[in-house]
Amino acid sequence: MQAQTQTATEPEINPVVEQKIQRLRELYADAPEVGKAALEKGLANIRAELSEITASGKESAGRAGARQGKVSELTAILNITKDGAKRLRGLLELTEGNFKAADIVGTLHDMRFVFLDNDTRLLFATAYDGEWDAYIDDFVTKIPTSMDLFFCNLEGWPGIHAPSIKDWLVENQITADAWYVANPNLTVAEAKRLQKIAPALEEFLDKVG
Repeated sequence: MQAQTQTATEPEINPVVEQKIQRLRELYADAPEVGKAALEKGLANIRAELSEITASGKESAGRAGARQGKVSELTAILNITKDGAKRLRGLLELTEGNFKAADIVGTLHDMRFVFLDNDTRLLFATAYDGEWDAYIDDFVTKIPTSMDLFFCNLEGWPGIHAPSIKDWLVENQITADAWYVANPNLTVAEAKRLQKIAPALEEFLDKVG
């Protein structure tokens, strides 16, 4: 029998990824030595990650914001009205920073409020399921009073039922430059369902194991 030789298959080169790698090298050409070393050491992992990112592509949440799988982000930096910070801080303290009304929306993963620049501006950020327009519509129809109670302390807030409300939000929203989601294809409803069945599943596995 004639011996057959196998030739190792060379990994396919993605020109887009290689352009990004080249750009990364250029960006770090004058970086501190520890950064240059980290780039060279992690190059294989970086190339693999860039390949995955390039294949999936960058998604939009709609009118504003980014999306990964089923999850989208909303980030805004808003000017606070005179004495608005006092009311906002008081509201957050009274609720212990826990807005249970947000559960009514049903698609909201989290919300963050951060006071900036000596309480003159507010960083407001959320992660949610689905498209931007549908998300805003949920706030309008499900928790309008809570929205006006909170956002009336921000400059230019037209009121949750104002025809210009979506335009106001878009004007103040900033799409995140970078954003990580651990489970991009897991919605709030799916996560809650898994949380409910997890104990029963673990008990079943313990019995059969």
